[in-house]
Amino acid sequence: MAAQEKSVLFVCLGNICRSVMAESILKHMVSERGQESEWLIDSAATSDYEIGSTPDPRTNKTLRNHELPESDHIARQVKKKDFDRFHYIFGFDGSNMNKLERLKPAGSPVVVKMFGDYDPESKDDPTIEDPYYSRNPKAFETVYGQCERACKNFLDSVSSS
Repeated sequence: MAAQEKSVLFVCLGNICRSVMAESILKHMVSERGQESEWLIDSAATSDYEIGSTPDPRTNKTLRNHELPESDHIARQVKKKDFDRFHYIFGFDGSNMNKLERLKPAGSPVVVKMFGDYDPESKDDPTIEDPYYSRNPKAFETVYGQCERACKNFLDSVSSS
């Protein structure tokens, strides 16, 4: 387990949209609270499609629209060692969760959870849809809103425990 109890890995399909956005938002919120030294925050992919790629330009555009810095993250695939390194590993949809549950070592204390569970507006479906293939021009903004709400609630829940 990570030396820091405050460690989070966000995991989506390609590590160029949702996970990068959530990583950037949480890093910003942690920085605003002056807690950067207390946290390890990263992101990864379940697939190998985008390994070595930079974030989708629409991800960085959305971050800029909200006055957050562009991400220079380089996509990587989640590894078994991540389950020893992080306290929380969050997926964004059922496919991510299935892959993460298969990778999670038996008896591991890591919390593997759907990130949308922290979004108070998620109602009965905590899925944060992949905006990559969406034809909706507001898909990235929708994901940003979901991630922002979930990051705030997650951070508040960890800070109060």
